[in-house]
Amino acid sequence: MRKYYLLIALCILGIFVFFVSEKSFADKGRKYYEEAGQILWDINTDEKVIALTFDDGPHKKYTPEILDILSKYNAKATFFIVGENAEKNPELALRVHEEGHELAIHTYTHPLRTNVSKLMKEIKQSHATIFGITGYSPVLFRPVEGQYTDAMIDAIVQEGYKVVMWSWHLDTFDWKNPGEKRIVNTVLKGAKPGSVVLFHDGGGNRAQTVRALKKILPELEEQGYKFVTISELLEIQKLSNKEGK
Repeated sequence: MRKYYLLIALCILGIFVFFVSEKSFADKGRKYYEEAGQILWDINTDEKVIALTFDDGPHKKYTPEILDILSKYNAKATFFIVGENAEKNPELALRVHEEGHELAIHTYTHPLRTNVSKLMKEIKQSHATIFGITGYSPVLFRPVEGQYTDAMIDAIVQEGYKVVMWSWHLDTFDWKNPGEKRIVNTVLKGAKPGSVVLFHDGGGNRAQTVRALKKILPELEEQGYKFVTISELLEIQKLSNKEGK
C-alpha cells in the first residue's frame, strides 16, 4: 500500500513539473506579439507578394545553386544565417548580400536548446560575423526550430531585433527530405499574398529544395507573385496599416 501511495505521489510530482516546465516555455500568444510588433508570421495584404526564407546556410553547394535560381526569376529572399557557417563560407554570405537578398540571424552554432544568456551571446556572435563580412547590420532573428520563451523575446527585442517565424502552413519540412513533389505542393497550394515560406539552404542535403524551387518560382511568377525580403514585407505591412487608419 505504501508503494502505491508513493507511486501516486511521484505521478503528481511529475505532472506538476510538466506544467511548470510548459509554463516556462509558453508564450503570450501570436495575437499579443503581432500587435506588439515583436514577432512576424506573415501579413494581411491584397498585394501579391510572398517572402521566401532560407535557414541554416550558407552551404558551399546548395546556397550558390539557390542563388542562381533566385537570380533567374529576379526573386529576392531572406537568408537566416548560422554564424559559424558564414565564417566557413564568407564569400557566399557576401554574395547573398551583394545580390540584394536580406541577411538575418539564425544563431551562431544552431543549438537545439539554450537559455537567454547563451542565446543572446549566439545572436551577438552571428551579428558580428555578418557585419564583419558584409558591413551590414542584421535586424531580423529567427529562433532555432521556432522555439522561444517570453524571456527570450523580451531580451531579443530589447537589443533591437525583430523575430521572424513563418506562415505555419508554409513550412516545407524540406529538412526531412519529404520529396520534391511534396515541397512543391506545399508551397503552391498554400501560397497567398503576404505569406512567408520556410526553406533550408544548409544543414544537410538540400537537392530536393533546389529542384523544387525550379518549379515553384516560375509557377508563382506566372500567378503574378513578386518575391520580396522580410524587410520589404514589413514595409508593405506598415503602409497598409497607415492607409487603414
